[in-house]
Amino acid sequence: MIIVGLALAGLAALIHVFIFYLESIAWTSKRARETFGTGTVAQAETQKALAFNQGFYNLFLAITVFVGIAFVIAGALPVGAALVFTGAGSMVAASLVLILSDTSKASAALKQGVIPALGVVALALGLAL
Repeated sequence: MIIVGLALAGLAALIHVFIFYLESIAWTSKRARETFGTGTVAQAETQKALAFNQGFYNLFLAITVFVGIAFVIAGALPVGAALVFTGAGSMVAASLVLILSDTSKASAALKQGVIPALGVVALALGLAL
């Protein structure tokens, strides 16, 4: 079950790397504008600095999970698990903040929060058994 938890957390981290790309690198692209509902290029430009910063939050969460997985692979299970719980747990918390702040963003919140939540649960079960 530990491996399942790490795999799900790793998948969540990859999703957050993609979110980083959309927010920090491709914010004014058609794909990012459609994904985040920012409208025109001009409208996206007005939010670009905020999106750039937000993208890095997502990247840092992903890095935390990847480093945690590396620690587990290296045999430092307590350190690695703590990092995976921190990174993936923060992803879940951010998704809850998103849905609680704007229920119209429920779809986005589920996309960013379900997989890391499953990873946290699977990792916790794996460590408990």
